[in-house]
Amino acid sequence: INAEYMGHFLSVYFFSRLGIVMRHGNVSRGTKETSITLALDIDGQGTADVSTGIGFLDHMLTALTKHSRMNLTLNCVGDLHVDDHHTTEDCGLALGQAFKQALGEPRGIRRFGEAHCPLDEAVARAVVDISGRPSAHIDLQFTCERIGTVTTEMLEHFMESFATAAGITLHVDVLKGTNNHHKSEAAFKALAVALRMAVSRDGTTDVPSTKGTLQASL
Repeated sequence: INAEYMGHFLSVYFFSRLGIVMRHGNVSRGTKETSITLALDIDGQGTADVSTGIGFLDHMLTALTKHSRMNLTLNCVGDLHVDDHHTTEDCGLALGQAFKQALGEPRGIRRFGEAHCPLDEAVARAVVDISGRPSAHIDLQFTCERIGTVTTEMLEHFMESFATAAGITLHVDVLKGTNNHHKSEAAFKALAVALRMAVSRDGTTDVPSTKGTLQASL
């Protein structure tokens, strides 16, 4: 038994003994454009088993998983013979759906998260609000059309799709940088750390809102 599996087993055991529900989401999403299966554990160790058919997107999702400490299994077969749009967008939507499902009613969490993460010369900032109001504002300051086989505009659109399906408010900005790979990776890492902060338990059972709800609170 490897150490990561044992760590997850012990986490499940001790959380169950404390009466704490593990936060898990499963999504199976099929269209004429993509076929996706996804499993997400919010309370994980940062393990990833990701295959989207787009190498750089896999790299970004692995970084997101690692630094958010979530566990992610994602397999997507998409119409990459057309372009990368449907695959990237639908993976973002599926991840957002699983995140929302896993979180359930946003109760006993910090709700807000923020992070600055560097990668060499690049620095990115992410700010998250588990608000129930989907709103995404993404500016990664790319200066090239592609990184690997993914178009850079789709990396921003992935975050927008994730935020929409998750029902969260999300701001991600690259503050400085010259290398586009570094900008993207800093942004995904900042998002990961901000999410980790926002979903962390605060030791209460309260809904962190003066409205008394964070579900569909438009």
